[in-house]
Amino acid sequence: MTSIPHRAEALLVRVLLGWLRILPPAAASTLGGSVARHIGPIIPVSRVADRNLQLAMPQLTKEERRGIVKDCWENLGRTVAEFPHVGRLKQNTPTGPGWRVEGSEYLEAARATGRPVIFFSGHIGNWELMPPVVARFGMPFASFYRAASNPIVDSIIHALRRRAMRMDVPMFPKGARGARSALKHLSHGGHLGVLGDQKMNDGIEASLFGRPAMTASATAVFALRHKALIVTGHVRREGPARLVLVVDPPIDPQPTENRQADVLKLTQQLNDRLQEWIEQEPGSWLWLHRRWDKALYRNMTTTC
Repeated sequence: MTSIPHRAEALLVRVLLGWLRILPPAAASTLGGSVARHIGPIIPVSRVADRNLQLAMPQLTKEERRGIVKDCWENLGRTVAEFPHVGRLKQNTPTGPGWRVEGSEYLEAARATGRPVIFFSGHIGNWELMPPVVARFGMPFASFYRAASNPIVDSIIHALRRRAMRMDVPMFPKGARGARSALKHLSHGGHLGVLGDQKMNDGIEASLFGRPAMTASATAVFALRHKALIVTGHVRREGPARLVLVVDPPIDPQPTENRQADVLKLTQQLNDRLQEWIEQEPGSWLWLHRRWDKALYRNMTTTC
């Protein structure tokens, strides 16, 4: 039985999403971005973003970091406000809200192989766009998720994602049980989506922006075990609710006798690709999570 605070929170979420859904997509995006850009930087978690930027891009000035943090919050606000609209955006519109794909030939080629595919991305641009767009290309994928603490809100989020994809696909909880389910899904020829840019304490150490970062190895492990292709991509903004899914050439893992080295090499390759995307447009990434080891942040408080 859900608690009264949970029900009250869920009601607020429903009202907010319903109101955003009534607004035109561009208006919702602009409103969400403007509110988040003005309010977000004064929230304490913005200090985490600033420290992340100092670690990743030490050449930036304080003012440059402040601008990127504002851009980060604006992107997050736009992403949330666009969420109810993602499934209704039209493809290849000449102007205004909509989406298009750069590198669609790579999606077509991946589908033609008939092999399981792991789609790898990060919290860049509107990351909610990738599942429904890839589904339109005939490759709906299951994905990992971290459940919201409020079970009613969690079900609302799931319903919106299913509506955007226009079908029901599995979603696996993060952790050992979810990993086993994902492996079974791949073994049956299904596809999987992974957002692999956040810290994973029980992952492996790979480099990101020249610093050691505990990184989820699931994409590499699963791909090697099931001979799956890895298709990487990220979402770039062209305007309010106007989005581009940029797809890269697929990675076809070639296993050797040293599985541990293979996993590390693949994981590092994915981190390198992620870093390239972030460097292209730093304000489009979600800088609000502690990405590196705690010791790095502690050292900053005494030396910066």
